[in-house]
Amino acid sequence: MRRKVTIVGSGNVGATAAHWIVDKELADVVLIDIIDGVPQGKALDLLQSGPVEGFDSHLVGTNDYSDSADSDIVVITAGLPRKPGMSRDDLLMKNYEIVKGVTEQVVRYSPGCILIVVSNPLDAMVQTAYRVSGFPKNRVIGMAGILDSARFRTFIAQELSVSVENVHAFVLGGHGDTMVPMPRYSTVAGIPITELLSQERIDALVDRTANGGAEIVGLLKTGSAYYAPSAAVTEMVEAIFKDKRKILPCAAFLEGEYGVNGLFVGVPVKLGRNGIEEIVQIDLRPEEQVALNRSAAAVKELVEIIKV
Repeated sequence: MRRKVTIVGSGNVGATAAHWIVDKELADVVLIDIIDGVPQGKALDLLQSGPVEGFDSHLVGTNDYSDSADSDIVVITAGLPRKPGMSRDDLLMKNYEIVKGVTEQVVRYSPGCILIVVSNPLDAMVQTAYRVSGFPKNRVIGMAGILDSARFRTFIAQELSVSVENVHAFVLGGHGDTMVPMPRYSTVAGIPITELLSQERIDALVDRTANGGAEIVGLLKTGSAYYAPSAAVTEMVEAIFKDKRKILPCAAFLEGEYGVNGLFVGVPVKLGRNGIEEIVQIDLRPEEQVALNRSAAAVKELVEIIKV
């Protein structure tokens, strides 16, 4: 029997994630949205690309959560998108209500699934899903660090005129302005970028990475990023289904790791068939720990507002 992924929210992120997932034949996909006709139309359109692209994965669009029953993974992208001039914090209360309601439905129909949360503000929304679902912490994961590190990798590759395949980047902390890119753990063919770039250029790339989402929002004017976020979701789905035990930066619930307790914060984790198999800890320099503590404090402010 094929694996089943439900994606809640058929906007650009959700629909594009569905595209990547079926194109890789990772699973059959159920696309859910509250707007009648939109998930049905997008699923049918994607399904009809199968003969051209050569995939046999099945898609269905629906407004009914019962169609999501017994999903292996549920990806939550539902929520209001950022608009120009809007911070992630502005979205907090409205998206809290949306994610809370979605999670309740997911638990009802797929109590054994792994939850991947994409909705913003990410760290607070994944904490909402964790508290509402009652799932063990290994089965609730936030997609953020893969996207942030992909942006950092892109900018490093452009700066040095090298293949992105040669570049590995490391980002810690919350998804937003307080994220903590880690230049000394970011490498090009194994060489730390601190050996290849001046501190001034590194600082510029770090700043651009931290504001990567806002840069795209400003350019699009009527939307936000979706190609890279959906690709990041797909990498997580693939790592779980194929039990790759791949080390990826994700938002995970910390209980003392990195000096953080009771919060979802971006850290390197090992992803496999059980979701988060292990939280990978590294030694931080004092200034890096200070930056991570500052990022965790920003997350804590949000979760205290919504009381999760």
